[in-house]
Amino acid sequence: MARYRDPVCKLCRREGMKLFLKGDRCFSASCAIEKRNYAPGMHGQRRTKVSDYCKQLREKQKMRRIYGVLETQFRKYYRLAERQTGITGENLVKILEQRLDSVVHRLGFAASRAQARLLITHGHIVVNGRKTDIASYRVRPGDTIEVRPKSREIATIKAALEGVKRRTSPSWLELDATNMKGVVRSMPSREEIAIPVEEQLIVALYSK
Repeated sequence: MARYRDPVCKLCRREGMKLFLKGDRCFSASCAIEKRNYAPGMHGQRRTKVSDYCKQLREKQKMRRIYGVLETQFRKYYRLAERQTGITGENLVKILEQRLDSVVHRLGFAASRAQARLLITHGHIVVNGRKTDIASYRVRPGDTIEVRPKSREIATIKAALEGVKRRTSPSWLELDATNMKGVVRSMPSREEIAIPVEEQLIVALYSK
């Protein structure tokens, strides 16, 4: 499968903001955007005129990079959001937030979504009592997500749970940190999803 193999800090610099792709590093002075707050490349510090299309494209790329999905995957999610009732942009955000890797990260079992995908694919996460190694699995209300008993001593999971205090847990998830278990209480509303993206610009981009 295709993967992005370059430094992920370049993605934050390209979007001009922290996307929190590297966990604890993003909260420290070592964060690349703290040192070089301009786009990567030899022309990164040039001032350029930003068109409407460029704004729409940047919002799409920003959302894609936050959730770590490929272009083909992202288009599939957009088509699914279009078919659902309600506002297409909000539907898209909710669908991406329902991914298992995103939920594992939100619960605090992983410091980043990339780390959450690694835990899932290596079989450390259990959904409703069954090992699930598909990061794109979409959770539903009532689902129970937990760390396998044999995996609860992994240092990265323990460190991530310590760091969960830095961010507010979403109200649509219920966390039992002691037992490394979480429950999906309901589907998230757009107001409960804190991401710096204007999804209506993405809808405008794909509507052309």
